[in-house]
Amino acid sequence: MHILLLGSGGREHTLAWKLAQSDKCEQLHIAPGNAGTLLCGHNIAIEVDDFENIRHFVLSNKIDMVVVGPELPLVKGIQDYFLQDKDLSRIPLIGPEKAGALLEGSKAFAKEFMKRHRIPAAAFETFDGDSLSKGIAYINSVNGPYVLKADGLAAGKGVIICQTAEEAQKELRAMISNSKFGEAGRRVVIEEFLDGDEFSVFILTDGISYKILPTAKDYKRIGEGDTGLNTGGMGAISPVPFVDDELMTRVEKEIIIPTMRGLKKEKITYKGFLYFGLMVVNDDPYMIEYNVRLGDPETQVVLPRIKNDLVDLFIHVANETLGTQEIIYDRRAAATIVLTSEGYPEEYTKGKTIGGLKDVHDSIVFHAGTKIDHGNNRVTTGGRVIAITSYGQDLNMALELCIKNAGKIKYDGKYFRKDIGYDVVAQPEIV
Repeated sequence: MHILLLGSGGREHTLAWKLAQSDKCEQLHIAPGNAGTLLCGHNIAIEVDDFENIRHFVLSNKIDMVVVGPELPLVKGIQDYFLQDKDLSRIPLIGPEKAGALLEGSKAFAKEFMKRHRIPAAAFETFDGDSLSKGIAYINSVNGPYVLKADGLAAGKGVIICQTAEEAQKELRAMISNSKFGEAGRRVVIEEFLDGDEFSVFILTDGISYKILPTAKDYKRIGEGDTGLNTGGMGAISPVPFVDDELMTRVEKEIIIPTMRGLKKEKITYKGFLYFGLMVVNDDPYMIEYNVRLGDPETQVVLPRIKNDLVDLFIHVANETLGTQEIIYDRRAAATIVLTSEGYPEEYTKGKTIGGLKDVHDSIVFHAGTKIDHGNNRVTTGGRVIAITSYGQDLNMALELCIKNAGKIKYDGKYFRKDIGYDVVAQPEIV
């Protein structure tokens, strides 16, 4: 098969790495890709939401399948674009229709969906420019802390937790009136604060049946001890030690199954990955948010733990026969640590030459914000630059190997957290 993968981050390098392992993948193209995806296929200079040029490339290169990595083209309706085009409609695209992508594209829609289908989640209210004064009054009427979420896409950074009513009111005004998150924050969801342990569950669905993938836990804060600003993700582990069979049974019964029933009831066709951001509060699972694609950096620990041929799974998604398949897990643990640029998650440096890649052994290097410059050097282009993924007989072994190999990568301004995972496993002395 000739496959086109859309995206340019660490998630997409991991997808490319996994797709390229398949005997069914004859040729892999990545648009636009990064310096790492070049090791798996051919990079194409097309942006993920440039539907017209994607169409031209798909038809002129006889692409047999399109895999969508990031959320932006899904929220913009790339699946609908394919289905409505007589020449593209025969080509499978892995990702939900625009109506399904609203689960990530609009926090308000997602919360209302949870409410309609009785999925356990935090209480909430939604406000915009016309109801800003009501939002201020609402903050005064409830107890903190206060969780403010930009309704639209904000690159994983549109969530603010405020400890005081004064701070929450200030942030609400900044989001709605001063465009702190651009158009994404013109409408704001204010949620009840839940205190518990977070984890991630992903499913792959063909719209009829679904398969649950390995559990993961990611770490959003820039600073060690989960301090500082939110990021796109600083690392992840899989499996999650505190998620046992009993908890997963409840997650499936109380959250996954009602979600799938809700999609069918609302006549939303959903083919692709669906992420459930979850929290355990007093032993009970709660939904925090949906994503309509794989997470980043959770992908860097989830996909390496799946032994199945990913292309084969996607073919079953397209043919609506996924129910005949069984997900085969690698029983080893996996961990990933993200290396970032100086200044991230705010304004960060770029163009720094990356060295030490050949010195990494017994780990997998997944590129995120990288490219090859005119001098054939690998250089930084993003806030998150590289993820180092390692296997281990347990999480401690995997984490130790990640830290060891993260230290071998060299570029000016490199930073990474050395405490990923150590909130749920005992931290060893690292010499």
